[in-house]
Amino acid sequence: MFVGVPKEIKTGERRVAMLPSGVAAFVAHGHEVLIERGAGEGSGISDADYRKAGARIAQKAENVWGRAEMIVKVKEPFGDELDRIRDGQIVYTYFHLASSETLTRSLMKNGVSAVAYETIQRGDGTLPLLTPMSEVAGRLAVQKGAYCLEARSKGRGILLSGVSGVKPAHVVILGAGTAGQNACHVAVGMGAHVTILDIDPARLRYVHDIMGGHVTTLMSNRATVGEEVESADLVIGTVLIPGARAPVLVTKDMVKSMRPGSAIVDVAIDQGGCCATSRPTTHDDPIYHEHGVVHYCVTNMPGAVPRTATYALTNVTLGYGLALADNGLEKAIAEDAALRRGLNVYQGKITHQGVADAFGMPCAEI
Repeated sequence: MFVGVPKEIKTGERRVAMLPSGVAAFVAHGHEVLIERGAGEGSGISDADYRKAGARIAQKAENVWGRAEMIVKVKEPFGDELDRIRDGQIVYTYFHLASSETLTRSLMKNGVSAVAYETIQRGDGTLPLLTPMSEVAGRLAVQKGAYCLEARSKGRGILLSGVSGVKPAHVVILGAGTAGQNACHVAVGMGAHVTILDIDPARLRYVHDIMGGHVTTLMSNRATVGEEVESADLVIGTVLIPGARAPVLVTKDMVKSMRPGSAIVDVAIDQGGCCATSRPTTHDDPIYHEHGVVHYCVTNMPGAVPRTATYALTNVTLGYGLALADNGLEKAIAEDAALRRGLNVYQGKITHQGVADAFGMPCAEI
């Protein structure tokens, strides 16, 4: 198969979808790999590194899109990329389609086979290609939240850890999944007073145990969320329903109840956000203020640490990518139920129930 890796064009996105070691693996399996010039520079990988691994370098993005049977990316296609997609082409990347009907309809119109990293799901419910980026985003959320609380961000001017004689910040984390647990780990490590909420008591019990009791765990419901948000200095939203739009847990009235200069970091913004006042931002312009609260809602948070994120991501995407290239889409998804769940759009139809439900559209059986 002819596999193409274009340079990411999303604002502030410096990750790349394949390492030289991945190129070598595809070549060893008999495939050709075409990398757009400079695609790896943001992650510290040169064109020479790719050539040494066996890739060919394309001077322009249209050369990659025009020749490749499968495109491997990091972020969803947009802008000129949507015009370059060919009927029947496989695009293997993060899509987060439940947050964008426009993108979904465009992919349906173009006849693309959209295989989404974030919905490849094993039988035990784990999301192997989303997990590493959730780890990165969860840990970053605390760093970015600390920045939002600084005076230069028009925050409350609070140090997360406090100091002797001054109490620490109150950090409220919504969701005790991978991102929430990682945010909790960093926030507790920094000395903040942390409360984490979830609807699953087993998850809360696990967090309580691994944190040695240095965190308050609460069952999530509307009343409890409202109480905790009102008293929070920093709210980190990490809730996730695989493939579907994130539920809105923090209402506009809850945001209004927060103290001026408090902050919200909405990690769930890729899937629409879990706060009613959240709207997508970029690394170039990451924050805005609403009702006196600092909001950080960057849709590609791991792009802030591209080298770490690139290595973490490509460690888990390579195997499934090779399966698609070796077997072709139809055989690959027939043989692997986890990969089959990753197929979101095929031959003009939505094939993932969460995406279909988000827009009230029919879901085709695979």
